[in-house]
Amino acid sequence: MAYLVLFFAAFGAATLLPLQSEAVLVALLLQAQHASFLLILVASLGNILGSCVNWYLGLRIEQFKNKKWFPISEVKMLKAEKIYQKYGFWSLLLSWTPVIGDPITLIAGLMKEKFWRFLLMVSIAKTARYIFIYLILMEIV
Repeated sequence: MAYLVLFFAAFGAATLLPLQSEAVLVALLLQAQHASFLLILVASLGNILGSCVNWYLGLRIEQFKNKKWFPISEVKMLKAEKIYQKYGFWSLLLSWTPVIGDPITLIAGLMKEKFWRFLLMVSIAKTARYIFIYLILMEIV
């Protein structure tokens, strides 16, 4: 059950939902009832899959941009595209960061980033973040 809760917390946190998977991971690591490696793996997989949803939404979002109800202005879309064009797929290494990480994964889809490269960069960033949290926690405890 703990792995499932962690997976969905990590998945949701990678989308545009305001969730915190780090707190769930730390709580489970502190309980020491589950294998640390599996907790990191589950959190990483959930977070990576959530980012894949963002990429897909970005890929399909352009068909809605001229709709009246569309929440992002044309100006903001063009600005985001310019930023991604400037830094390219390397910006996906920041996909783990709060506030800007999730939009970066959405913009990657909008910019039609190759999925294999998107998946590689996001996997590195998301997994490294959870490993870092684990290492810091082990130093404290």
